[in-house]
Amino acid sequence: MFQIVWEFIVRADRVSDFEKSYAVAGDWAALFRRSAGFLGTALLRDADNPRRYLTIDRWDAAASHATMRARFAKEYEALDRACADLTESERQVGIFEDV
Repeated sequence: MFQIVWEFIVRADRVSDFEKSYAVAGDWAALFRRSAGFLGTALLRDADNPRRYLTIDRWDAAASHATMRARFAKEYEALDRACADLTESERQVGIFEDV
């Protein structure tokens, strides 16, 4: 399994909007579900900092993720732009594989 982990610091006044977009049934998961190989997403909120979140997007293989990015590049970029004002910061923590 191929997993991508992102960290976000969410704007205090946009927490609800962020959770709607990044949740299991949110906008990002809806886009990813259009592509073969998507296994699901998780949204985690930091217990000590309620504005800090992690997402974990799971794919069957790196190639499936790459195919989605190529096939839905315009939709991905549009959604990324639409969500940009929800956060103060965003960073990719890493890409992980099951061992």
